[in-house]
Amino acid sequence: MPSTPLRADARRNRARLLDAAREVFAEAGLDASLEEIARRAGVRVGTLYHHFGNRTALVDAAIAPRVEAWVERVEEALAHPDPWEGLVEHLTLLAEWQTADRGFTEVCVRTLPADSATERAKARGHACYAELIARAQAAGALRPDVSPADVGLLVWAAVRATEGVRALAPDAWRRHLGVLLDGLRADRATPLPGGALDPATVRAAMTFP
Repeated sequence: MPSTPLRADARRNRARLLDAAREVFAEAGLDASLEEIARRAGVRVGTLYHHFGNRTALVDAAIAPRVEAWVERVEEALAHPDPWEGLVEHLTLLAEWQTADRGFTEVCVRTLPADSATERAKARGHACYAELIARAQAAGALRPDVSPADVGLLVWAAVRATEGVRALAPDAWRRHLGVLLDGLRADRATPLPGGALDPATVRAAMTFP
């Protein structure tokens, strides 16, 4: 049975809630206050629950478009004629988004319900990202002994390490990312000790306290 269309005022409230959620999640992460989101949207918290039911549903509705946009950018990187440059451009974009949007960073390492729009988009994005890494390795540009999880953790670490100076030097992460990218080049590699971390361990390491 088709759902009843929302009235104009209800559509406006829903749109304001989504805009406020994206803003607050970007600033404070996915555990941010729902009351603050409602306040910024100019509605009562009961209106938030009326539209979304719970935090998970709000996160999915607010963040899924951002994840979809990330998938599109990974696909663009895969189409780059130079595998290394495509990878570099994408890792730079990823670091930039992680710097600006804590909610996006957190949703990348958290698990939402499997049937959520966010998780479906993440599955496509992770597959494309792994292909992006493999493509650069096959071209002899990216060192062969790193995994997609290694690279993701290193980019996250470069961003997280500069949080303390972000107010004074908001682009400090770019310098650290440059050092990281040089270390990933195949022609400058020395053998790495130990084995690559598995994705579950990396997700645990990247989960914010």
